[in-house]
Amino acid sequence: MARGSAGESVLHKHLRVLESFDSMRPFLNLSEIADAAGLAPSTAHRLVGELEREGLLERMPDRSYRLGIRLWEFASRTPGALGLRELARPWLSAVHARVRQHAQLGVLAGRDVLFIERMSTRDAVVNATLIGGRIPLPLSSSGLVLLAHADPALVDDVIAHGWPHHTAETIRGGTALRERLARVRADGFAVAAGQIHLESRGIAVPVMGPHGGVYAAMGVVIPNDGSTPLPSIELLRMAAVGITRDLATAYLPDSGRDGPTPEHGLQPLLSMSRRSLEYFEAHPADVAAHHGHGEWAGAV
Repeated sequence: MARGSAGESVLHKHLRVLESFDSMRPFLNLSEIADAAGLAPSTAHRLVGELEREGLLERMPDRSYRLGIRLWEFASRTPGALGLRELARPWLSAVHARVRQHAQLGVLAGRDVLFIERMSTRDAVVNATLIGGRIPLPLSSSGLVLLAHADPALVDDVIAHGWPHHTAETIRGGTALRERLARVRADGFAVAAGQIHLESRGIAVPVMGPHGGVYAAMGVVIPNDGSTPLPSIELLRMAAVGITRDLATAYLPDSGRDGPTPEHGLQPLLSMSRRSLEYFEAHPADVAAHHGHGEWAGAV
């Protein structure tokens, strides 16, 4: 991999450009990209041009840039976050229909929780999350669930780097965080009341993966009114069990076992009609075309 004079790979510099964009700043001009990425304007100009040519950035009429649709295209092929999102959506929808506030799904992303799905009502309480947005792990119930079951080295790293304090209820200091994480592991759920906004309370449970271990966190954000969290916890636990079961179906081994080969691939991960699935199975070239691997043969 090519590296610059300071030892940083060219790929890493490209990633710095892409990471300049976030949910609150989806459009940036070249100067803003250079500042956010910590790059010289000439370097930013070159990298942005390369990313634009590959479709990873798109230039707008006002000469600002946004993340390119090709990034979504790549992401849609993975059975990771987007596959999980697809599997979890019916269960998350069922939770949301009961709480009528916010229901969300988060995964571990460094020292943050990355929210890959959220459902909300217009009159719900304040929720600081956005789809595709991040929150430091100690601040949210989903983050506490993920951190409680993470490698101890990550806990040390989070404590070393610290986190913002939004209210008097925000966890403060490494000792308090370690005590809270131990309680989350013992209880099997996390409650974060007023840690980001005093009127809101987050409740989350772990979603177990097909091979054991915590795969994601499923949570709700509801009014911080002092009511018991137990109904929300039980609701989330039932939904998490359903997601775990669907994950196990989707990620069965492909071979090496006695008996018929289990279905694996499109069917467990995608919501589509049976007839549509049968069409794609009968026309694999069209699947490749949909993913940029050939000419589209199924246009009508």
